Amino acid sequence: GPPGEVPHFAPPSASTSGCIFGWSTMESMQQYLGELKDLAKRPRTFLTQVLNLGCIVFSALMLWKGLMVTTQSESPVVVVLSGSMEPGLQRGDILFLTLYENAMKPGDVIVFQIEGRDIPIVHRLLTVHEKHDGTVSMLTKGDNNQVDDRGLYAHRQLFISRKEVMGRAQAYLPYVGMVTIWLNDYPWLKYVLIGSMGFFVIIGRE
Repeated sequence: GPPGEVPHFAPPSASTSGCIFGWSTMESMQQYLGELKDLAKRPRTFLTQVLNLGCIVFSALMLWKGLMVTTQSESPVVVVLSGSMEPGLQRGDILFLTLYENAMKPGDVIVFQIEGRDIPIVHRLLTVHEKHDGTVSMLTKGDNNQVDDRGLYAHRQLFISRKEVMGRAQAYLPYVGMVTIWLNDYPWLKYVLIGSMGFFVIIGRE
């Protein structure tokens, strides 16, 4: 072209990009399947990789048990599933809990589970009443809710007790738990992710 003009190169079309991506994916799948077939021909290596996968799972379970003992909470890490604690806590935030014997006080963020309900609740302590015999009655409320939690408790239940408390929030990581929410919303994604991780460990990929 004339001096001073930059030659124009047309970008690849969407259909071309799609073909390249599809071909690359097929090649990768064929490569992985080939590695799995080669591994199947070597039973000792295959067994070693399966044992490696078992060690990873066992290590994760041991780490979880260690956290339970250290924090004295049966669920030391939980994910905020709703927006009832906004703006302080957002959906998808991860909370780190402890359940030590020290007294709970109004303003603490706790996780509790009502009998008969599958999903624990993350809300703030509104009032705490301790009786002479040491028993504690607590009322909770979500920061973003207009009323307290009595509508969420069991029938005719006005307060929760310490036995229903799973832990008190000590720290949090914002939005990291969105992965857990996606896995719960789309169960098939959970199986794909776990299956893929197991597959790559077995064929020896990092």
